Amino acid sequence: MPNEIIQLRGIHIEFDGDVIIDNLNLDIKDKEFVTLLGPSGCGKTTTLRTIAGFVTPDEGDVIFDGERINDLPPYKRQVNTVFQKYALFTHLNVYDNIAFGLRLRKTPKDVIEKKVEEILEVVDLKGYRSRSINSLSGGQQQRVAIARALVNSPRVLLLDEPLGALDLKLRKDMQIELKRIQKQTGITFVYVTHDQEEALTMSDTVVVMKNGVIQQIGRPKDIYDEPANAFVADFIGESNILDGIVLRDRLVSFDGATFECVDSGFGENVPVDVVVRPEDIAVCEPEKGAIRATVKLVTFKGVHYEMIAESCGFSWKIHSIQQHPEGSEIGMNIIPEYIHIMKKEAGTAN
Repeated sequence: MPNEIIQLRGIHIEFDGDVIIDNLNLDIKDKEFVTLLGPSGCGKTTTLRTIAGFVTPDEGDVIFDGERINDLPPYKRQVNTVFQKYALFTHLNVYDNIAFGLRLRKTPKDVIEKKVEEILEVVDLKGYRSRSINSLSGGQQQRVAIARALVNSPRVLLLDEPLGALDLKLRKDMQIELKRIQKQTGITFVYVTHDQEEALTMSDTVVVMKNGVIQQIGRPKDIYDEPANAFVADFIGESNILDGIVLRDRLVSFDGATFECVDSGFGENVPVDVVVRPEDIAVCEPEKGAIRATVKLVTFKGVHYEMIAESCGFSWKIHSIQQHPEGSEIGMNIIPEYIHIMKKEAGTAN
């Protein structure tokens, strides 16, 4: 198993009396692609800047490779940062942009040449060394910014929403490229985004944050399949979140019907949140469904139809490869493994 390269212990940060990070504890393993995911204002960028040394925590320790580095300035840390605004030097060509940091370190010319050529190949820009920055596309400029950070051989690369300025297709292409680059270099990547698709596509580990507090840490599939709470379920993908009652172990009631589930340990007759993903609903004839609903809206999404169907007081979102016309009545069934039960949270009633 990879060793922990970064440890954040009891990190607490306030700005003007507002708590931004609240007692955050996080381990980041070497050679992993870790994504900090959450809505605007959740503290993910502040966490990244704390690792980089741009923000000093009011309380807690930043530990790098076993050593406390709270007082170590950014330029002495073995990390480099790529921001959403790439801050490339437009008066310099691609080669000179990438070589800039090495020249500041007074690296020998032949070593600079070798390192720049190697990193140009890694970021798929071989043959672009003499190009001007202004002649490059947004995606190519982003690759130059990544190359400039990687050529200094950091132990950790921090990326603060670097794909935000790109169009949708290029953003998706660069998600794959970033993952390839991380695997090829073996450098630990810590990536910040509010885009759950980016997090699921690229990451080995996802850290979901809300209001300066970590909500869940895990592999993308585990977080998607087994969200820790209603916030995570709603933020990672699309979800139907309902009020339910756990009648006893492995039996839950919601939306006027009773279902077997796989969860236990909640007690008996306990209010809970029930999460069902839209793609996990089996649509059938009305009389064969545990729940009956009326289709109110149908939208074609390419690989499936998205339907909004109303039952007794709840509006369901359903993904199905079969189209059911608006106004028609349908039945719905859900197998036990697709029903996720979690403790009741304030503000999740529907």
